[in-house]
Formats: sequence, structure tokens, C-alpha cells
Amino acid sequence: MVPITSGLRRPRLRASFAVVAALSLVAAACSSDDDSSSDTSPPDTTPTATVALEPVDTEPAATVPVDTTPGDTVSPLPDDPGEAFPNLDPPTGEPFVIGLVNTEGTPGLDFPEIRGAISGAMDYLNDHGGYGGRPIVLESCSAQGSPETSQACAQELAGKNVELVMLGVDVFAAFATYDAAGIPVVGMLPLLPGDFSANALFVGGGNVFAGAATAAVAKDHFNAKSVGIVSSDTPGALATVGALSAALDVAGVAYTTISGGANETDAGYQGLMRGVAAANPDLIVSIFDEGGCVGTMRGRTALGIDIPVLTTSICSTSRVLEQVGDDAVGWSFIGVSTPEDTPKADIQREIMGNVLGIEPSEVDTTSLGFGGAGLSMAMSLAEYSNRMAADGLEVTGESLYAYIQESQGLTLWPGDLDLDCGLSEVYPSICSFAFPFAEYKAGGSVETIPGLEEVSGLTYLP
Repeated sequence: MVPITSGLRRPRLRASFAVVAALSLVAAACSSDDDSSSDTSPPDTTPTATVALEPVDTEPAATVPVDTTPGDTVSPLPDDPGEAFPNLDPPTGEPFVIGLVNTEGTPGLDFPEIRGAISGAMDYLNDHGGYGGRPIVLESCSAQGSPETSQACAQELAGKNVELVMLGVDVFAAFATYDAAGIPVVGMLPLLPGDFSANALFVGGGNVFAGAATAAVAKDHFNAKSVGIVSSDTPGALATVGALSAALDVAGVAYTTISGGANETDAGYQGLMRGVAAANPDLIVSIFDEGGCVGTMRGRTALGIDIPVLTTSICSTSRVLEQVGDDAVGWSFIGVSTPEDTPKADIQREIMGNVLGIEPSEVDTTSLGFGGAGLSMAMSLAEYSNRMAADGLEVTGESLYAYIQESQGLTLWPGDLDLDCGLSEVYPSICSFAFPFAEYKAGGSVETIPGLEEVSGLTYLP
């Protein structure tokens, strides 16, 4: 167990983004390389940007066929192109070659679910409109968490004449190579400090903005004057702690921190919860993977601690809540909102059902892991491409990038979280700054907290 440290008004910290970088406060799941679990279900490493699902108007609207390339059309679009995909015909335009760089096969940095979800989205889109009427060719390259492998992927994709590069998890993205080749880059989440000002667009805000949004909720919703932070001692979790600590400094909220192993015994988790509660903070923030979620939830109940806890969306998964039941009362989650049965959720289930080899009805859209973030990015860009085509604009890698960078009123599919690139001058590559928050209700439901549907990470940005 790491000793508790005080953080009252200490100098601002910058998060330590090591090789195993924390992807965001809602994704501290780069935990232990020594996981002894025998669970064979699909990996659940919930992403930084779990988007809200809101009811949508499904009434048909009058539309006009859209010309894309000479002689090629896509089916008419309704008012919301984000739910129109099932009605679109297979694309017949010029192929749109997209590169994907994702880190796989490295202990602690192995995210094949991202590639699987993005590939599944492209397969679906090649039956339903493509990108603005253009069929998609996905060229995928796996990095292994080193600068050399990221550089090799960049050179490989440049040699394949891709029009656009998507980044899943790429710790050492070779932005200079993409710049030299004139290839625009759109990524899931920023990882290293340089990513925040790179010549790229990131649809997720990462640790910095998630930490700032958490600080906002701690101060302005829970009215916390002091926060106790408890986490595993893995690099990802500790980087998340650093980002949160920096935001709490800006917010003027005192904090203490304590960390322990990623795989504690029940007694160990109780010890951690006892330690973080010892200073009697107004709020506890807990940062663990699924095993730690279960252990800390049970430990809090066993010790009779009634301090509210704010944690990552990892702890809201069905695998966790089915184990702890109402021991989760008093816990709230960043990056989670009330799930809704919408046309977009149906699309999610269809795509991920094919990816996972299960029936769509069996897909839990709230537990898609990092794959859910990849799916959101791929489908968001498809929606923007279709909007461009509907407006008579040519859809290319460069034009799509410019459209995302310059347009107002875009949202992240499948919800309605705003996408506003360049809103932060300090972090110009970031396009998404807000997160929903939800809480566990006795009996098993997880519901969005009123007023916290979209909490900005800009107010207390370090």
C-alpha cells in the first residue's frame, strides 16, 4: 500500500503519461499484466468517451436523392443521418481507402477490440452507404507500443495511399510522417502530451478533460471541499490520478491519495477503503479495473462507509453490478448515461453482434469497452460524410477532416455529445470536452444524474 499524500493547494501537476498511458478517467483499465481471472467473455475496457444515448425522432422526413460522384447516388437521408444507415444502399462510388493504426499484442497495451469494432463498422457501412456513397477499404496496421512500430505503420499506410488515418490506441503516433505525406489524422483519444497540440483531430478528450470534468462534478455537484482518491498502482491508473489531481488543484479542492495493488484480497480492498476514508473526505474517487471495482464496492459496504464515491464507467458494467448488487448504492460513474432503445442503439447491436459472434439482442451497448469508442469514431465519420454528400460536397479524406474541424453543431454518434474542434486554444487537437455522469439506483438500474448529462471539462482545465 502506498502512503497517503496530501494535495491541498500544492503546485499544479501534469499527468505522467508513461508507455502504458492512461486513456482517460473512464478508462483506467490498463491494469495488471498478471490477471488470473478465468473469465473468457469479451474484454471490457470501457472507453473515455462513452456517449449518451438519447431518444430520437423516428418520423420520416421528406428528402431528396443525393448526388455524390458522377452517376452514383446514396439513398435519401432523413433529418438525422445518424439513424439512416439501415435504409442506405451499398455504395458504388470510388473506394475510400482508410488507414487504421492500433496497438495490439503488447502486455498492457493490447486492444484488438478496437480494430474489431472499426472493421465491423466498415463491413456494415459497405452494405449501407459507405462514406458519402464511397465504399470503404480499411488498411490496418498494428503497433506494439514503441516509436519504431508506430513509425513503421505510418510509412506502410503512406505507401498504400490512404486518404485518411484513424488512430485507435497509438502511443507514439508518427504525426510528422503523416504531415509529410499530406494524410489527415483522426484519433480516438490523445495519449502523450504532444498529442494535444498535434496536427490531428481527436474525438475524445482523454485524461486531461475527464479529470477536469470530474473535478467540476466534485466541486459543483457534490459540494466537496475535500476528495479522497483511491486507485490501483498501475501506470494507467496513476496517470489518471495525476490528471485528476491537477484539475482539483485548479478547482481549489483539497485531496489525499492512496493506492494499492491491482489484484488485492477482500481484506486488501477493505484496507484501501478504510485508508481513503480516514481523512473523512466529502467525496471518494475510485480508479480500478473490474476486479478492483468489485472489491472496493464490497469493502465500502462491509466497513459501513457512507461517503459517496465517484468512479469510472468500468465499474458500471453488468459483470461488476451483477456481482455487487446494491453494494453499489452511493456510487456514481463518469462517462455513463441512461441507455435508451433507439434506432442508433439497434445499429450498434447489429454491428457488434456480428463482431462478437452473438445475437444482436445479447449485446450490452453500455459495456462495449474500447471497441465502443472505435465504433463511435467510425460511425461518426460516416454520418459526417453523408451530411457532406447531402450538401453536395465532395467526400475525401482532406475534405472530411476540414468538415470536422470547421463545422458547428456536430455530435458524436450514437448520442448527442457536442464535437467542437479547437474550442480549447491550449489543446487545439481536441474536439470533445464533455462527459455524462450517472448513478446506481437500488434494484440494479444506472441512471443519468439530472443536470449532469453533459459536464464540460473546460472549467477546471489544468
